[in-house]
Amino acid sequence: MKRYVIERNVPGIGGLNREQLRGAAETSNKALAKLAGKVPWEHSYVAGDKTFCVYLADSEATVQEHAKLSGFPANTVTEVRTIIDPMTAAA
Repeated sequence: MKRYVIERNVPGIGGLNREQLRGAAETSNKALAKLAGKVPWEHSYVAGDKTFCVYLADSEATVQEHAKLSGFPANTVTEVRTIIDPMTAAA
């Protein structure tokens, strides 16, 4: 599977409380369940009026299918080519 970062424009998401974010996660999980493991969700970052979600999927089309089922936009979908971190400098 490939790793994707999905940028979602969701006005007001940064102001949601824990219970509201739980509801959003439940909505996403229900859509993921319909895709039968084809799109594992790793995690998301909430920043202002956007989320940046990290998913594994076989293709961008599968990511878009999750967006359609969940009702959350997938404004920009970017395939991750590689990951670097501080330890990359020591390799």
